[in-house]
Amino acid sequence: MTLPSTPSEESGSAAEGARDGIVDRTGWREVVTALIPSLRAFAWSLSRNAADADDLVQETLTKAWTYRERFEPGTNLRAWLFTILRNSWYSAVVKRLREVADEDGHHAARMTAEASQEWSVELRALKLALDDLSPEHREAIIMVGAAGLSYEEAAEIAGCALGTIKSRVNRARNRLAEAMDMPRGAD
Repeated sequence: MTLPSTPSEESGSAAEGARDGIVDRTGWREVVTALIPSLRAFAWSLSRNAADADDLVQETLTKAWTYRERFEPGTNLRAWLFTILRNSWYSAVVKRLREVADEDGHHAARMTAEASQEWSVELRALKLALDDLSPEHREAIIMVGAAGLSYEEAAEIAGCALGTIKSRVNRARNRLAEAMDMPRGAD
């Protein structure tokens, strides 16, 4: 990735174009190539590691090539590339700050999460069982069981007697328990 630069290369039209900011689309690749030694020196000054500097320059060149149509001819290509490099470096620094070093795997071994597959299957089964209930029983079990209303509040909302709502809730619970293969209460 690194290219040696000689004094004759630095005095060439590509280097002059980069310094002056006068770059046409056809000469873009040559100017970028001429700036690699400067990019590498800047990357090394940030990372203090030759391998990291090379990686940073490579990332910069990849981003520059990907977004080359965003570069406006006549502006300072060198400054544009150095900005990309600097932003890439700081993004990597922020990312590293959030990472947790865990070479031996102890931290990862402590991290667990319960399986969610069973819950999604049970939730789907509950939804199907609720859909199979009559509208009156479904309304009663949702008001009392899910919404947490008292039997009195549910009876008032449903416009029926207290005993009726208790009966509907009991029947709904038993039908749901049967549908979901759970132990049932008294009928």
